[in-house]
Amino acid sequence: MELNPVFMQRCLQLARKGEGYTRPNPMVGAVVVYRDRIIGEGYHRQFGGAHAEVNAIMAVKEKSLLADSTLYVSLEPCSHHGKTPPCTELIIASKIPHVVVAVKDPNPAVSGRGIAMLKEHGIGVTQGVLEAEARELNRIFFVNQQYHRPYVILKWAQSKDGYMDHTRASLQEKMPALISNRLTHMLVHKIRTQVQGILVGTNTALLDNPQLTVRKWHGQNPVRIVIDRENKIPPVAALFDGKVPTIVFNAVPRTENLPHEKVKQIVIDFQEDTNRQILQSLYQEGIYSLMVEGGARLLSSFIEKNMWDEAYIEKSATMLHSGTKAPEIQGEEISIKKYLDASQSHLKCPITRNFL
Repeated sequence: MELNPVFMQRCLQLARKGEGYTRPNPMVGAVVVYRDRIIGEGYHRQFGGAHAEVNAIMAVKEKSLLADSTLYVSLEPCSHHGKTPPCTELIIASKIPHVVVAVKDPNPAVSGRGIAMLKEHGIGVTQGVLEAEARELNRIFFVNQQYHRPYVILKWAQSKDGYMDHTRASLQEKMPALISNRLTHMLVHKIRTQVQGILVGTNTALLDNPQLTVRKWHGQNPVRIVIDRENKIPPVAALFDGKVPTIVFNAVPRTENLPHEKVKQIVIDFQEDTNRQILQSLYQEGIYSLMVEGGARLLSSFIEKNMWDEAYIEKSATMLHSGTKAPEIQGEEISIKKYLDASQSHLKCPITRNFL
């Protein structure tokens, strides 16, 4: 049988339709191919709903054709009972003779079992078609399963000479350095809609009084997360306005009159590894992707401990000459110049990827 990667590409296109709705499950697409023609397709639409394979098979009008068809799927079919029955059982019952899988399930508890079950029932299985693309699509899910922590995205803007800001001691002292512009602000707000949580440290909260909400793009607000070891952030801060769920990591719970239905306090031991405790706590809270927008000290702590996966770094033509030095980071740089028009060609907004 001749395989056509175009059909797997269609699986990946379908899978992306579930972005934002399948968490904590992965995005998955599937197509049923009969004589080099798609006769059924589907994707995982939402958490708890039917999986991609089920939707694709159910979309086939003439079920008799399944016995002479090939199923392409972007992730290994499940073999265990969860919110829905195992997809492998339906594939076997449908008498589909061949299944093409892009990548195995990263969950160590189930990885390879779906493929093994299909083979045990005489179904031919081909693995690795567009595997890299499939891993990229579900990179958050892979990190969640393999490391049991949120996928961590670091974000900052820096001047041409490598500074993040002027030296500032208070919000009233001076305004932050103007490094970003309207376009890059919009891109940052778009990224915010794609993560479940956004983290800053105490100094950022005190100096900038940030809202950490989505205002320049359409989408959901992430959970706001702040480290406030000594409860220095005043109750009137924007983070405590009660508009968006907020998590505060501190050493001792604060007693001020905060909007408690929206603000959750989590006590951690600051004598131990705070980054690890924060990531573990957030994972338990169901936050599987996190953007760190804090200052240089907080960002550097994640870099030094190798607890990061991507870094969005805006590099401006602005010169500051002095101030807060930007973190130093190593990784594979991926340009996103395609998001910039000709008038902004002097800007660089690379994505730095950390392959763990």
